[in-house]
Amino acid sequence: MSGGVDSSTVAAILAREGIPVVGLTLQLWDQTRLAGKHGISDAPKAGRCCSIDDVYDARRVAEQLGIPYYVVNQEDRFERDVVRPFVDEYLAGRTPIPCSLCNNHIKFDQLLKTARSIGAERIATGHYAVNEYDAGRGRWILKQPADRAKDQTYFLFGLTQEQLSRTLFPLGHVTKPEVREIARRHGLRLAEKPDSQEICFIPGGDYKQFLAAYLEEQGEPAPESAGELVAASGEVMGRHEGIYNFTVGQRKGLGVPSSTPLYVLNIDPASHRVTVGADAELATRDLRARQLNWVGVTGLSGPMRVRVKIRHRHEPAWATIESAGPDEVAATFDDPQRAVTPGQAAVFYNGDEVVGGGWIV
Repeated sequence: MSGGVDSSTVAAILAREGIPVVGLTLQLWDQTRLAGKHGISDAPKAGRCCSIDDVYDARRVAEQLGIPYYVVNQEDRFERDVVRPFVDEYLAGRTPIPCSLCNNHIKFDQLLKTARSIGAERIATGHYAVNEYDAGRGRWILKQPADRAKDQTYFLFGLTQEQLSRTLFPLGHVTKPEVREIARRHGLRLAEKPDSQEICFIPGGDYKQFLAAYLEEQGEPAPESAGELVAASGEVMGRHEGIYNFTVGQRKGLGVPSSTPLYVLNIDPASHRVTVGADAELATRDLRARQLNWVGVTGLSGPMRVRVKIRHRHEPAWATIESAGPDEVAATFDDPQRAVTPGQAAVFYNGDEVVGGGWIV
């Protein structure tokens, strides 16, 4: 129970059906920990995911439903498996997805273990996704939900067969407006609560502020990665203070005077060179992904036609994927795609079904 309308509605649906329910909230990050450092506000912004206000809201819902409720402290594990990798990836010139890491290592790993330790057989969450068992394949399948605008399968591609088999997604077949109406019918006071939009540990979405504050707290200097800003031709256009200040597709803050808009095309961690160019130069037809997780299939036996999603808000594009090594695939898009970004996920779809996915390199 995150304290939002989705997970609260799930708890209400299951409890009112007579299913024994225990509410669990994960305490993941102290929202005041870096307050006042490097421009971070002293007062945590209201409505941020996993805030103390969310814990209070979840507890009130549990009391209203008459179900047991516990807060489970996972701050150390969250920092080790989500926050620290986020920092290290940015410092290395890649753009990470902390929400996927949180799902893989915390919400569907540690939470499931905690649930089983108190006698629960399964966990139910407010994610918008569908999981079904396919007897013909002998596999659990992950599918896109009825409400495509709320589709969260991109962040769930890393779930294992064991995790999918012990998870319920009760909201997979309803839309967000329907969820709010269900919450109203159950008398939940947070039926109109806005959705959280920010990464829970990044105040205001400013990752540069967070990196500076976190490294200072840890007593670590930022790594020396200053270098050249160059055009695709190799022409040096300026210098930068560190590759962690950039992400592929970035336009603002490049520090290069130009009569036309420039974007980050590539970040080279070895040479510290950041390549910039026109928007059209961001397009590419190729990507490689590693650290694969297969959901709908056990693996690739040959080239496969799929639609590939490279960002949460990206419209999946047709491509052919094929093996490029023991734990790597190469994807070739039918049409060039904009800003394929190392560190992000590439998730493969067959219709509304998640075939699998991996991390873009």
